[in-house]
Amino acid sequence: MRRPVGGGDRWGRRLASPWWRGALALLAGALPALAFPEPSLWWWAYAALVPWLLLVRSAPTGRRAVLDGWLGGAGFLLAAHHWLMPSLHVFIVVLALLLGLLWAPWGWLTHRLLHGRPGSGRVAAALVVLPSAWLMAELVRSWEYLGGPWGLLGASQWQVAPALRLASVGGVWLLGFLLVMVNVAVAVLIAVARARTVALAGLTACGAAAAAAWAWVPQAKEPGTARIAVVQPGVIHGPGPRFERSAELTRQLADRHVDLVVWGESSVAQDLTTHPEVRRRLAGLSRTVGADLLVNVDARRSDRPGIYKSSVLIGPNGPTGQRYDKMRLVPFGEYVPARPLLGWATSVGKAAGEDRHRGTGPVVMNLPGSLRIGPLVCFESAFPDMSRTLAREGARMLVVQSSTSTFQGSWAPEQHASLAALRAAETWRPMVHATLTGESAVFGPRGEPVGPRMPTDAGAATVYTVPLGQGTSPYVRIGPWPVYGAMAALAVFCAAEGGRALRRRTDRPSDHGPDRRTDQPTPGRP
Repeated sequence: MRRPVGGGDRWGRRLASPWWRGALALLAGALPALAFPEPSLWWWAYAALVPWLLLVRSAPTGRRAVLDGWLGGAGFLLAAHHWLMPSLHVFIVVLALLLGLLWAPWGWLTHRLLHGRPGSGRVAAALVVLPSAWLMAELVRSWEYLGGPWGLLGASQWQVAPALRLASVGGVWLLGFLLVMVNVAVAVLIAVARARTVALAGLTACGAAAAAAWAWVPQAKEPGTARIAVVQPGVIHGPGPRFERSAELTRQLADRHVDLVVWGESSVAQDLTTHPEVRRRLAGLSRTVGADLLVNVDARRSDRPGIYKSSVLIGPNGPTGQRYDKMRLVPFGEYVPARPLLGWATSVGKAAGEDRHRGTGPVVMNLPGSLRIGPLVCFESAFPDMSRTLAREGARMLVVQSSTSTFQGSWAPEQHASLAALRAAETWRPMVHATLTGESAVFGPRGEPVGPRMPTDAGAATVYTVPLGQGTSPYVRIGPWPVYGAMAALAVFCAAEGGRALRRRTDRPSDHGPDRRTDQPTPGRP
């Protein structure tokens, strides 16, 4: 009589199938995306990697673990950036597979340290080495030419006050490191009974770090406020009608006693040098409101070749001469990398038909009343180093001008707005996130929300009373020290592994057997 196959046997056969296992790796890698907006299940980030870790741990060989790490990384990138599909079409799959390779070493290390029945020493090493390897994957993909730091695991904690306090110490990198450590500890609690004490010690260390940050890390001082107006025209097609709607909303701000009016990205489509009528209209709006305007010009420059995206400060007499040209451009959205090779992407998606040009450096602008602002444009708010540089150069407020109108109805607008909370907490500087079509939002110097957010179905001019930050956060002062610590941890681990391999090779018996003593009698001789 044939015995029925149990559920465990069925799953065992599926895990032995390379196709089933590959599909599960893609799915397991995609799960952390639920921690980001729009779902915004921030608590899920503390266990989201566990299925992926358990799958990689169970790989029969290190080579299979490398493949599971690669496919999981691709699944994560596809899930976190799925809203790019209408723009990039099939090319996003190619990019996800290429960047997913960054998690292949993480897969190998997971298998090396957690496969089988690891002892306390290997588990203790895993609690440090695996978060360090994860940070290296995030660091490399954060390079602007590889897509930038959108969807870093630590960014999922943008609305958690203790996490934001930790961000002021070590930035988004510290949050990512601790989240991966928690996930590794939970995976060990589930699968490695003999090392549960070490896992509990790791969880205790993470909790102690959060408690210490909450109790002892200083908070940003708030010595004053500024009244900032954000103009969000809403979904309006065409640069002309969009400009008119922005001007109409700005006129409504008369007698509101604001210090600055912020328009979104690409809110002006003409070069102000060659279009004096536009320049005069903007100056008139500044006089009407009684405050400077920060507009964003997306146009071909007259003083240099090419198209630039520029934050331009407008006063009652016209441009004040303070201008910031966007430095970090969106791959495929604003330029095509290696266009002679990859230019075909323009025929299958919405890739840029002509490359934008880059600015040469950050700019801190001076407003009347001694308020100093640091402008960023769209994609740049994802880069922790850019906001840190502006804070170090004296900006008391960060302002990002954005446009996510291409991705209305997707997760992108909320994801982008959430990054402003993290940048504010890291730098102790409030951040104003102004968009054309939402979501516009303002966050105080501790990452706390200020006033109402303007959703994607709104068109309005909203005034925010923004607390100003003062002082220098530990992260601004020290920099991304968790990254350097992760590099050191991996270097120590690699050196230890290399030394262990060398000792094994040295201790291996000679191929010719032990040396014979010369005084030993030869068989057959007396």
